[in-house]
Amino acid sequence: MHNSLTFTDLLDDAALLSLEHQVHLEEVLGGHSWHVDLQQPRFDFACATRTITCTAVHLLGSAAPGPGTWLWAWANPSGFPETVVAASARLRDFGLQYGIQELASAEVPFSALPGAPTEAHVAAGLLTEAAKAVTGRWTSYNGDAGGGTRAAFLVEHPDFRLPPPEPARVMRVIQQALAGLRLTDHRRALHSYAVKRGLGADFSGEQGRITGPGFEAVVEFDGYGRVAGIKAGLSAPHGG
Repeated sequence: MHNSLTFTDLLDDAALLSLEHQVHLEEVLGGHSWHVDLQQPRFDFACATRTITCTAVHLLGSAAPGPGTWLWAWANPSGFPETVVAASARLRDFGLQYGIQELASAEVPFSALPGAPTEAHVAAGLLTEAAKAVTGRWTSYNGDAGGGTRAAFLVEHPDFRLPPPEPARVMRVIQQALAGLRLTDHRRALHSYAVKRGLGADFSGEQGRITGPGFEAVVEFDGYGRVAGIKAGLSAPHGG
């Protein structure tokens, strides 16, 4: 059976919106420490001036350097509360539905992931990105679980939600993503970001056009479908 959706597609779908959320999270938290109690469940960030207690916490899984594998939370024998692992179980079901082994398998070797990463935090990051595209929860935290193992969480709090899109920030996210992220399909990644961010997106021709409050960006693609250039301009905001 041929499936049109792949793990790599999910990474492209998540890339830019995930990046913007993580930049925003860093801005909100600043220097911080964290503590999680999965039995309650409760996830706290202790920041310089206050403590942020997340309104929901989802354990996705853990990446262990010893065996070089990722273990999904739904398959972990530690017996975490159902609410904590429900998101990972939804990903398993999605993986089974679309034939995406990285989501459907209880344990995933690092070597089976794009780029065959050797470091636990990189492997955890890839699986977290795919999880965001499926769950629609966009803020993640990847923490040290001891012995080099990294635990990956999706965390929710009103302060982690993005502000409305603003021209300079949108362009900065796009430029940062093109310079620093491993994108397989540039057109897909940019289109997905625009749609998920509530921006106008027209990618029907050879160019891509992204429009939002007060700006327009025209994206030129080369023969390989990679971004060759972006022309961005500001327009007068509606209503003044």
